[in-house]
Amino acid sequence: MNTESTAYAADIEAVKQVVATVEHSQQHKDPDEFLALFHPDAVWTTAHGKVLIGLDAISEFTRKVLPAANWDGKVSYEVVHVLFIRPDVAAVKVRQRYLTPDDESEGAPLYVMTKQDDGRWLLTACQNTGVLAD
Repeated sequence: MNTESTAYAADIEAVKQVVATVEHSQQHKDPDEFLALFHPDAVWTTAHGKVLIGLDAISEFTRKVLPAANWDGKVSYEVVHVLFIRPDVAAVKVRQRYLTPDDESEGAPLYVMTKQDDGRWLLTACQNTGVLAD
């Protein structure tokens, strides 16, 4: 993919917007906003290794845990690297930080996103990996 092209820049921005929406949905503990980002056949692996296959399983898990989360909305997501595997498939490395009154934790998710026929990028295969403190 030509990194100088307007299409490349637009796709990078679209991918970053998906990650920004993940952040917003987590900050506001909004399952609907979060779930709207997923491909129907998505695969999600949680930071604790729970494998969720398909939007129904991801939805059931998310609706249970997201509203009950204890991070008080203090969470940030930062895109640190985007690799276009094909023009319509991107591997996106993210830095994730959760802040609670007593603790801070970090994650290093990998999101594989696919570009749909309508131009939207969706989360398709994701691994949410926790980072151990030194």
